[in-house]
Amino acid sequence: MPDEAGARYERPMLRGALTGLRARVESDVEILHAELYDDVAVRVRADSRPWLPLPAGPLSPFQIPEMADYDAALGADTAVFSVVVLDSGDLAGDAVLWGIDLHNRSAHVGVALRPAFRGRGLGTDAVRVLCQYGFEIRGLHRLQLETLTDNHAMTRAAEQAGFRREGTLRGSDWVAGTFADVVIFGLLQDEWAGRDTSGG
Repeated sequence: MPDEAGARYERPMLRGALTGLRARVESDVEILHAELYDDVAVRVRADSRPWLPLPAGPLSPFQIPEMADYDAALGADTAVFSVVVLDSGDLAGDAVLWGIDLHNRSAHVGVALRPAFRGRGLGTDAVRVLCQYGFEIRGLHRLQLETLTDNHAMTRAAEQAGFRREGTLRGSDWVAGTFADVVIFGLLQDEWAGRDTSGG
């Protein structure tokens, strides 16, 4: 049975209309690794780095980042969350604010959902919650989201969260034996301010 501190970390820290973002816990890592990393066909489309056969241990991209202390955490260039469904508490996926640049006050947004949780509007909601974290808690000025041009679900999520299509990087990513185009979306803090973030 988890102690009081452990139970506190199981609840979502940030809430949207459908999803919550909470700290990653050890029990999340194996599930996310098996469903989001070991599915090679999906992973090579989600990450521009080459896929490698990694175990779910310390080298997993879903491993909990080690922070020496609170000050180190504030200076980190990545904020890692697990996405949960609010009404059930089920682990739905991974959400990351990465490449946090405190000088230019910018970062990149990344969300990946487990197969059983796709197509239900959860990705769009998780993107909104991640934006809320970036703008309202981290005080960032610009968020950017990149996805393959044929990733219609992520394109929809970006547009519904208020991102603007800014351009296309032609043939920029090597994906399963061919070069693919990537679309760039951007969202500025003043475009976010005043938006209805409840999902309505």
